[in-house]
Amino acid sequence: MNQPQSTGMDKKTSAILSYALGWLTGIIFLFVGKHDPDVKFHASQSIVFFGAISVLNIVLSIVGSLLGALGIIFSLVGLAVAVLALVVWIMAMVQANNTGGVRAELPLVGKFVAPYAERLATDATA
Repeated sequence: MNQPQSTGMDKKTSAILSYALGWLTGIIFLFVGKHDPDVKFHASQSIVFFGAISVLNIVLSIVGSLLGALGIIFSLVGLAVAVLALVVWIMAMVQANNTGGVRAELPLVGKFVAPYAERLATDATA
């Protein structure tokens, strides 16, 4: 059974909520889920993935607005990125639910985040 974390929630709930509002809840659970490396992993993944998506959408919007009529292409790319983000967001929460909050890597991001999440969790328990 999942043990309650410092948040008063079990690991599964904390992992799912790490993705709820993208990088914002990722930051919250990075600090609140102090003693669980799995929750820190999900929070870190959320920050990295959704933070990158946010930056990419901002860049696409700025470049698209500067190009006038060609900006439509950047708007369509932005729409595709938003659809991708929605699919990954749902997938991440479903994976966190199905694994009971245990680590489930997102494509590309998970391998990048894993060593840092472990280090963050180790530093928090010290």
